[in-house]
Amino acid sequence: MAEPAPHVHEHDPETEEAWRAVLNGDLGALKVFRSVLGRIPAGPRCKLCLAPLKAPGSVVLRPFGFGPSKLNRRLCRACFRSIEKRPGGAEVELSLLFADVRGSTAIAERMPAQEFSRLISRFYGVAANVVDKWDGIVDKFVGDEVVALFVPGFAGEDHASRAVAAARDLLRETGNDSGEPWAPIGVGVHTGVAFVGRVGEGDACDFTAVGDAVNTAARLASEAGAGEVLVSNAAAAASDLNASGLESRTLTLRGRDEMIDAVVLAAA
Repeated sequence: MAEPAPHVHEHDPETEEAWRAVLNGDLGALKVFRSVLGRIPAGPRCKLCLAPLKAPGSVVLRPFGFGPSKLNRRLCRACFRSIEKRPGGAEVELSLLFADVRGSTAIAERMPAQEFSRLISRFYGVAANVVDKWDGIVDKFVGDEVVALFVPGFAGEDHASRAVAAARDLLRETGNDSGEPWAPIGVGVHTGVAFVGRVGEGDACDFTAVGDAVNTAARLASEAGAGEVLVSNAAAAASDLNASGLESRTLTLRGRDEMIDAVVLAAA
C-alpha cells in the first residue's frame, strides 16, 4: 500500500502577500494596533502587536484574549490565533543569529548534570533578554544553542545592525569579553532571504524560519571560536559594519559547494 502523501498547504497569493506585509511591517491595521497597544505600560511586549505580556498592562488586555502564548513566549495568544487561522508565510529578507556554548560536552563532563543544566538555563535566560533588548525574537532553544530572528516587522529596517549588536552584547553578557567566560560561546550572524511563518502541521507547528539563509547562519556559528562572532559579508554590508581592521575569513561550510566570506568580531 502506498504511503499517504504529506499534506501541503495550497499556495494562496493573497495570504502570502498578507504575511509579507506583516513580516515587513507594512500592514496598515497592524501599525494601528502597535500604535495603540504600545502606549499601554509594561513590558516585555508581543513582538508582533506590542501587547504587554506582563502586568499591569497584560491584566487589562487579558479579557480580550491577549497574554503570552504557550507556544512562543514572545508572541501573544491573539497573534498566535491569527497565525493559526492563516497558515503559511512568505519569503522575506531578515537577519539571523545562532549562538552556542563551545566545548559543552567537555564542560558537562566536568560538572554534575544538575549544575550543567543550571548553566544552560542561565545561558538561555541571558540570550532571551539580549535578543529582546535588540528587538529580535527567539526562535528556539536547542541543546546548548540559541536561535534568534531579526525580522523587519519586529526589528525595523536596521535588523542586520541589531543582530550584530545583539551578538556582541551576548558575548559581553556571558563573560566572553574577559579571560574567563562563564559560558564560552561562538556566534554566527547572517542576512538573507528565508521563508518565515507558520511551519509544521497540527500540534507540531511554530512560528519559525527555514531556508538556505538559516542553514548558513547555523554553520557560521559552528565555525566561530569561543568569544567570536562570525558575520557574513552579506550581514556586514546590510548593517553598514565598518570592517576596516577586522579579521576576514573565507570559510568552506559543511554542506555547501561555494565558500562564504565573513568578518570576525569580538565583544568590545
